Amino acid sequence: MLQLPRAPLLLRVSCSPCITSTRGRKSRFDPPAKSKASRIKYPPVVCVEELLNVQHRYREYSATLSAMRADFKEEMLRSRFEQQVGSFAEHRLHQEAMEHAALMAWNKEENNKALRRSTVLLSSSVHRLERLKVEDRAFETLRKDAAKLRDEVELEELQELSKTFITPENLVERIEAALNNPKSYNFCLDRDGRILRPGAPRS
Repeated sequence: MLQLPRAPLLLRVSCSPCITSTRGRKSRFDPPAKSKASRIKYPPVVCVEELLNVQHRYREYSATLSAMRADFKEEMLRSRFEQQVGSFAEHRLHQEAMEHAALMAWNKEENNKALRRSTVLLSSSVHRLERLKVEDRAFETLRKDAAKLRDEVELEELQELSKTFITPENLVERIEAALNNPKSYNFCLDRDGRILRPGAPRS
């Protein structure tokens, strides 16, 4: 008798694997089964007394809920009306008036501060302009005095130079003085600035 080799204990399958079986559902377009093709669906049996009781309780629930909603809405509208035209509105208007007065006072104070700052800046700018005008006048006076002094110096120099001018009155005297002057101007200068006279040896 032929005997097959036995599998190890770890590789033996003692039981079938645990797989959950699922049932597929048919779509609404699939035809019904043959056993259900002639079945007629009847509505479930309902107790008339229990149905009337449930309807009555639902009507009571709807009425109670509507009444609560109406009460809450009336309270909300009343509070809104009081906020708009009632005591709350008057209190709110009073608070707004007080806030407006405080803001106006703060605005007036800030305007006064800005006016004082602008007045100080304007006065400082006026003083600065006056100081600049005084400095400009002083500078202009100094410039005129310097120009007058410079003109006087130039006039004195011209007067001193005019004494050496040749005029028709001293023409004869200047000619005689030039002829009697032993100094000779008959010379020239070389590139090095040395005086070269005619007949003098050149070094």
